Amino acid sequence: MTPLGERIRALRRERGVSQKDMAAALGVSAAYLSALEHGHRGAPNWTMIQKIIGYFNIIWDDAEELQRLAETSQPRVVIDTSGLTPAATELANLLASEIGKLGEEDLLRLTSSVREALAKRRRQAASRT
Repeated sequence: MTPLGERIRALRRERGVSQKDMAAALGVSAAYLSALEHGHRGAPNWTMIQKIIGYFNIIWDDAEELQRLAETSQPRVVIDTSGLTPAATELANLLASEIGKLGEEDLLRLTSSVREALAKRRRQAASRT
C-alpha cells in the first residue's frame, strides 16, 4: 500500500463510503480504485487528485497533504545513480534489495534522517546566496 492509498482508504472509511460508490462518483472503476488503494497502480494524475479532493471536500492543508502523498506514492521506483558518487549507488542498491526487511520504526527513522539532511543542504545553499 502507498501513502496515498492508505490515506484514501482512511478517508473513505471515515465517511462510510464504499469503493464502488466512490469509483462511480469519480468516473473510474472500482477495480482501479482498489488497485490505487493497494499500491498496484502508480500515483494518479493531477486531475484525478483534484477529483478526489473535491469528492471528499478537502480544503487547505489537507488538500496539500493529499497532493504531497500522491507525489511520494509511486510503488515502483527507479533510481538512476549514473554520475553520482559510489556512496549514492551503494545506498540506492542497499535500499532496493533490503527495504522490505526493515520495520516501520526503522523506515520512519530513515525517512526522517533523509528529510533532515535535505533540509540542512537547502539551508546551507540559501545561506550562500
